[in-house]
Amino acid sequence: MSPIKTKRQECEVYSRVCGYLRPVKQWNDGKQEEFLTRKTFKIKAE
Repeated sequence: MSPIKTKRQECEVYSRVCGYLRPVKQWNDGKQEEFLTRKTFKIKAE
């Protein structure tokens, strides 16, 4: 069986840096590497 071929569109990821939102692509290499090592978590609503 061959894998299904699909067209994918790249999405732009924004994150907060220095108090405002910016595309992660525009960050310097060190900040981009830090972003990849971040862990995400969810807070349960009470």
